[in-house]
Amino acid sequence: MSMAMLGNAPYKDRIELLQGTLDLLILQTLRAGPLHGYAITQAIRSGSADVLQVDTGSLYPALHRLEKKRWLKASWALTEKKQRARFYELTAAGRKQLAIEHARWLQIVEAMGRILNPATDAGQV
Repeated sequence: MSMAMLGNAPYKDRIELLQGTLDLLILQTLRAGPLHGYAITQAIRSGSADVLQVDTGSLYPALHRLEKKRWLKASWALTEKKQRARFYELTAAGRKQLAIEHARWLQIVEAMGRILNPATDAGQV
């Protein structure tokens, strides 16, 4: 999973996200219902205003890993274009894990906020 600023210089400022972030993004994306792999990547990309981009080389191993953990289940179906594709959906365990991962992410955001914006100490900024 990579986060890249898109536009004139794609991948220029590419950084690797924290381990587990891709799992959270996938689980969150599938909360509304089943999607196939390409639709997952497009939902993440459009949902992040083209800031986050998931490479297929990262997506499919993550989907398989989440399936092994029984957080996702997969089934074959036809896309809107009548192509056969594997659709992934959250299981009950996946919904539970999404809540856990979401809470962890909020803790990370809060901690990063405290570090990046420390309270003023004795009038110093």
